[in-house]
Amino acid sequence: MALSHPESPAQARARSRPVLVLGLESSCDDSAAAIVRRDPDGAIEVVAEIVVGQNDAHAPYGGVVPEIAARAHAEVMDGLAARVLDEAGLTMADIDAVAATAGPGLIGGVMAALMTAKGLALGSGKPLIAVNHLEGHALSPRLVRRLEFPWLLLLVSGGHTQLLSVEDVGRVTRLGSTIDDAAGEAFDKTAKIMGLGFPGGPAVERLASEARDPGRFALPRMLARDKSCDFSFAGLKTAARRAWESLEDPTDADRADLAAAVQAAIAAHLAERAGRAMERFVADHPDAERVFVAAGGVAANAAVRAGLEAEAADHGFAFVAPPLKYCTDNAAMIALAGAERFVRGEVDDLDAPARARWPLDGRAASSAPASGAGRKGPKA
Repeated sequence: MALSHPESPAQARARSRPVLVLGLESSCDDSAAAIVRRDPDGAIEVVAEIVVGQNDAHAPYGGVVPEIAARAHAEVMDGLAARVLDEAGLTMADIDAVAATAGPGLIGGVMAALMTAKGLALGSGKPLIAVNHLEGHALSPRLVRRLEFPWLLLLVSGGHTQLLSVEDVGRVTRLGSTIDDAAGEAFDKTAKIMGLGFPGGPAVERLASEARDPGRFALPRMLARDKSCDFSFAGLKTAARRAWESLEDPTDADRADLAAAVQAAIAAHLAERAGRAMERFVADHPDAERVFVAAGGVAANAAVRAGLEAEAADHGFAFVAPPLKYCTDNAAMIALAGAERFVRGEVDDLDAPARARWPLDGRAASSAPASGAGRKGPKA
């Protein structure tokens, strides 16, 4: 649990000088370490960063295998921390705090970064900051540009699909969430049924670009009568599988047309719900600058991005998407979230738990859960 105290002399000094934070990330299948510098005026510099992926290990299974991911994280995490310090030309004596993803995510993976961070914090006497992975994504656009609160965020990846009003560090309001599967899972499962390999999202996008008749397959419009900002992708996955199974001897052209249809359906659903959230954001923050941020791996899809950009323009919002390396899981965003909390005097005890689920908007999650609990629910 984060501890917040009246500003101490040490915190006052932290606000008046540059702060260096080491961040570690291992919530899914990327092991990452980064060092971020936060200046007193809020400017951010990524000093050094390393990401080690696991695609080859998971490819034979068509998706991420939690046990394999956890083992791979445990094997490399301490070495990554040493490497990123070396790359930056720093030692732990130069670091002000150690931040690590503490959830949500695959629990075995989350534990790898968090336990490494605890060891480093204990050994060096530096503060520990246990970071919500989703808060890292929420703050990620500030890695590359100055952005003032509040802004509207679409977090869209293999594990998350949420619309969030980001009002400050630690103050986020959920406007909508998936009631079943995440958008990235719809991409991955479509790729799997067509034998496109892993990771599925980029494979579907490449194939969709070759479609001759993208309107050939009639796929459902998700939550057509629902007027909320929530999402649903389970029905689309089922429809795509049935369309595939109806083909007696699928050709490459069939694959391309179906990939394009699924991609278009996902992009349209995301844009429609985002537009609805923009209207709510303006009503809630009439005097705020209209900024719409898309983060998460699916935000790198060109069709998805084009649909969101058009929707943002229609509603008078500036569209912001971090570079791909900061859309997908990375440690720079974790270090950034850690730095922002550190200068606010919010640090954690060494018994901070690893969490498989950790909603950013706890009140919304408890009072109006988007989906039930269980292994198959969204990990947020």
